[in-house]
Amino acid sequence: MKIPILFEDAEALVIDKPGGLPIDRPRAGGPSLADHLNDLRLGFQRVPGPAHRIDTDTSGCLLLARNPRALRRFAAAFEERRVLKRYLGILSEVPGTQEGTITLSLTKISSEKGGWRMIAARAGKPAVTHWRLVAEIGPHALVEFRPETGRTHQIRVHAASGLGIPLLGDPVYGKAGSAPRTMLHASGIEVPRYGREPVAAYAPLPADFLDQGFHDE
Repeated sequence: MKIPILFEDAEALVIDKPGGLPIDRPRAGGPSLADHLNDLRLGFQRVPGPAHRIDTDTSGCLLLARNPRALRRFAAAFEERRVLKRYLGILSEVPGTQEGTITLSLTKISSEKGGWRMIAARAGKPAVTHWRLVAEIGPHALVEFRPETGRTHQIRVHAASGLGIPLLGDPVYGKAGSAPRTMLHASGIEVPRYGREPVAAYAPLPADFLDQGFHDE
């Protein structure tokens, strides 16, 4: 598998991570992004490292830092909410409105039987997601999500609990088997940098989105 590179300079790479490829090596073994990091050095001495996280199922833009200083700067940009992130997701139904903002705090719960998951809770960490309807095909909708915060599973929970419509194929917050994976794609990222042009990248819709009939705007 060759990982597409969307942006490259001396301190950053943005790759188009395939859906289904975990960032960290699974405990049970198997392929992961770690298998490709040495190839992504591209002649540099250091192996690049992820500057943020996206779910295993989620495809699209993933920022890698090429050195520790860049990693610290990118981490600060995420922490200070200066990073612009754009996701596209396929909802299992069409929402009744065209756009809006979801404000639901999130917390983690776990059980021996069901494992862990995130839920909306007043005592949780604040989470804000802006969304707008992009297209409709049959019972499904393509929606753009612009999260202000970066909580674990934020878009997935905000879709299911905020909109009341889970992402197609989501095995935790929706219905497993309705699609090959959770249909969420990190389509764009922009990271400001002091004294330099921002890191900016766009990832085209992957094949499994196209198979559902949706296309890039």
